[in-house]
Amino acid sequence: MSGLPALIAALVPASDGALSVAIPDNWLQGRTCYGGLSAALALHAAKRVAPDLPPLRSAQVAFVGPLSGTVRVRARLLRRGRNAAFVHAAIESEAGLGLSATFVFMRVADSHIDHAVAAPAPVPAPGSGDVVTGGLPAVAFTQNFEFVDHPAAPAEWLRWVRLTDRAGLDPEVELMAIGDCLPPAALKLADRLIPLSSLTWQLDLLAAAPVSADGWWLLQATTDHARHGGSSQRMAIWNAAGDPVAAQMQSVALFG
Repeated sequence: MSGLPALIAALVPASDGALSVAIPDNWLQGRTCYGGLSAALALHAAKRVAPDLPPLRSAQVAFVGPLSGTVRVRARLLRRGRNAAFVHAAIESEAGLGLSATFVFMRVADSHIDHAVAAPAPVPAPGSGDVVTGGLPAVAFTQNFEFVDHPAAPAEWLRWVRLTDRAGLDPEVELMAIGDCLPPAALKLADRLIPLSSLTWQLDLLAAAPVSADGWWLLQATTDHARHGGSSQRMAIWNAAGDPVAAQMQSVALFG
């Protein structure tokens, strides 16, 4: 078993500036690397392009193809202005390009507008009486997480999640690894298991320095539309105090 901190520490720099690492079996999702892990590795590489980047504001991720075995992560600065920096990152394996992502880093600015959506209530943070479950044996990457489920609507997930190994992680990289770990909410509408694949994922950070007690984050995924082999879903993340941390959208292909 290899946790995320160990994988990041194992990244090997090459002379051309790329970083390489072998994806272990316990981070696979079917035949490809779990999307949250590949996005977290891309963000780690993106944050290396400049030593003084402002906080992450937005991530736009495209899952272009499967990633497995040894992968190479490259990042380059697209533009840096007075307030924001745009960085592109790509991950390749022997099968070719697997992930393309654009990260937007932007400084915190004062504004008279102050609006936030509260967490679904009541959803208390996990305590000693809650049933904490590990991952599913059939889905390898889930073994790296702990979950506490809560009742939700028919096309919705509502789940507390934390990484089992998170020591020393950059908080933004940790959140990127967690943000994609719920199954697509459309799966709850299926009468049988079906193959599926995430196509695109956008995460907008709502906090300049995301933190949460004991590593727990409340994740919600709600399907807005599922038809003709595809679904679109909204997703959200709150910390253990109920503060909004991230807003997300994802497009998923459904094969069945």
